[in-house]
Amino acid sequence: MLLRTAAAGAVLATVGGCGGGSGASTTASAPVATPPVVPPVVPPAATVAFTNVSVHDPSVIKAADTYYVFGSHLAAAKTVDWMNWTKIADGVNAGNPLFNNVTVALAETLSWAQTDTLWAPDVARLDDGKFYMYYCACKGDSPRSALGVAVADKVEGPYVNKQLLLKSGMWGEASPDGTIYDAAKHPNVVDPNVFRDSGGKLWMVYGSYSGGIFIMEMDPVTGLPKPGQGYGKHLMGGNHARIEGAYVLYSPDSKYYYLFVSFGGLDANGGYNMRVARSLNPDGPYVDGAGTDMAAVKANPALPLFDDASIAPHGQKLMGNHQFILASGESGTALGYVSPGHNSAYYDAATGKYFLVFHTRFPGQGEAHEVRVHEMFINADGWPVVAPFRYVPSSAGVTAADAAGTYKVINHGKDISAAIKQSQAVVLAAGGTVSGAMSGTWAHQGGNQLSITLSDGTTYNGVLSRQWNANADAFAVTFTVQSKAGVSLWGARTGS
Repeated sequence: MLLRTAAAGAVLATVGGCGGGSGASTTASAPVATPPVVPPVVPPAATVAFTNVSVHDPSVIKAADTYYVFGSHLAAAKTVDWMNWTKIADGVNAGNPLFNNVTVALAETLSWAQTDTLWAPDVARLDDGKFYMYYCACKGDSPRSALGVAVADKVEGPYVNKQLLLKSGMWGEASPDGTIYDAAKHPNVVDPNVFRDSGGKLWMVYGSYSGGIFIMEMDPVTGLPKPGQGYGKHLMGGNHARIEGAYVLYSPDSKYYYLFVSFGGLDANGGYNMRVARSLNPDGPYVDGAGTDMAAVKANPALPLFDDASIAPHGQKLMGNHQFILASGESGTALGYVSPGHNSAYYDAATGKYFLVFHTRFPGQGEAHEVRVHEMFINADGWPVVAPFRYVPSSAGVTAADAAGTYKVINHGKDISAAIKQSQAVVLAAGGTVSGAMSGTWAHQGGNQLSITLSDGTTYNGVLSRQWNANADAFAVTFTVQSKAGVSLWGARTGS
């Protein structure tokens, strides 16, 4: 039995940025001097503006020079700069331009799932140059779901249904693997993501709650699963653990495949948070920084349904509920997120940049949600770390001298909780010490690399960068670091 409620696309009126908690704490070397970097031209404050959209569960694809996101309830939007979005479709109705009357085209899917809406899709361009939309529908209070594929010549459609691929929730009946469907072991067939491995093979990862996250090899010519796989290979979750929204991104830098997922519940009180595991193979095994095989991470059937305690210690937590408290000279609504999650990710081969694309709610704003994009970096340990504020282009470097100062610091922890982690004041002194709400040492490791070792002996590795702080109406020096245990710390420097 599932799961999550289907969230309607509510639009916030604000035009602003967001970013991200606090922590605890010993040794590292003194900062290493690096040559000064001449900052390039960056957008002046007057030109930094955002046009926001609401697309729940955004899955990204680039077509020509435009980035598109497709999400639940057949919502879609596009952008050319990651900052200003235009909604192009919304709602499962006859007027949605992505289909010629989707209610007729996908009638079989909607009928099986006993619903009138669609959940999170994914769009991929295959060998024939056409765009394949992997769509899904779910009853909502059980894993009775259907997953299929539709095809279009253009990314904006119209899509023509090709066929259903998988069904779930057939109580008492045989499942695709030949055994009687068991919701604690078999998947809920929603949240597809189709990706290519480094050798060109096509894969689909999918699943939500129920039996967990699964992966299947796909035929790149037909866009269909290769025969004889049943539901595919189990990668993570089970026993109705609150894990969903799987997305895989390959890094040509680290040579790892990163499996992103969201833990918790998607609503404002659900504690939704994004995590990642990695593998050298597209179909796993995927492990976290502690070396835990995520296939073993599942709920305890002896505990009440949706047991979070069994899964919370696992995976590298990238981001959860947080808020940066306003500092002197800052104004507006304090930047922060509530239940950020169900992300996709994008690697730009031309620039070498990584982007995290997700939806989020906001402190005090209920269930209203918007799309956000943050830059990601690969740290010295080979893990993605996420910039604290939403993306605004800037290639200005950060020297050791720039890094010293007072920061608002968020400790994202490992918990799954509705509590909002608020920033605390931490000082990175020029001599290499850390004081304030945390204590320890820090070191600039050259380039944009930073390490922080707190007084409990835990080392966090990551990067320094300049990010747009909308509360200060200026670019600020920030850091994002992560421990091998999967705890992320974010910092935003205050003052000049």
